[in-house]
Amino acid sequence: MRYHNITKDDMLNGDGLRVVLWVAGCSHCCKGCQNPMTWDPDGGLLFDDAAKQEIFDQLDQPYIAGITFSGGDPLHCANREDVKNLMIEIKEKYPDKTIWLYTGDSWKNIMHYPMMKYIDVLVDGEFKQDLRDVTLLWKGSSNQRVIDVQATLKQEDSSVPVLYCNDHDDIPMGRETSSARIDMDENIVNFKPGIDVACDA
Repeated sequence: MRYHNITKDDMLNGDGLRVVLWVAGCSHCCKGCQNPMTWDPDGGLLFDDAAKQEIFDQLDQPYIAGITFSGGDPLHCANREDVKNLMIEIKEKYPDKTIWLYTGDSWKNIMHYPMMKYIDVLVDGEFKQDLRDVTLLWKGSSNQRVIDVQATLKQEDSSVPVLYCNDHDDIPMGRETSSARIDMDENIVNFKPGIDVACDA
């Protein structure tokens, strides 16, 4: 697995202060993506023991609520197994910390993945530029869903996700004030996505 960044004391990608791992590799390549530089699975840096320790050093802090996996797509074939193994290690070492994950895939396609039992909250769905709304909570476009994974898996029909929160925050924290148009096309790197190699869930 490769990654682009580890951000600390993050308040924009899940509840509370979080550490965020931005992985490399995404086959969705959404128009208007805020991180097109993360699409290439061969980009960024190798995720090594030093990077893992950097995450653990953050999770050691009592004020850090948990970790968020983003990117890129943590469920890209290049990342899935390593992300799952890291989740297992985090849940064993930090059972009270929450795990959030952002993916461009839809819940119905990934609900059977073994790693789902380690995820607390999952944001699914491709980013749709025409549905972009800066007032949404924890997501960029209105088609995406913020899913309470464990509550969903406990249902008789786990194909119908239990939503973790409403679309909008009761106290918006200033997200609704950002009205500047962002033209992402000029920032897109020259990466041509290919056909993913099939891999087991």
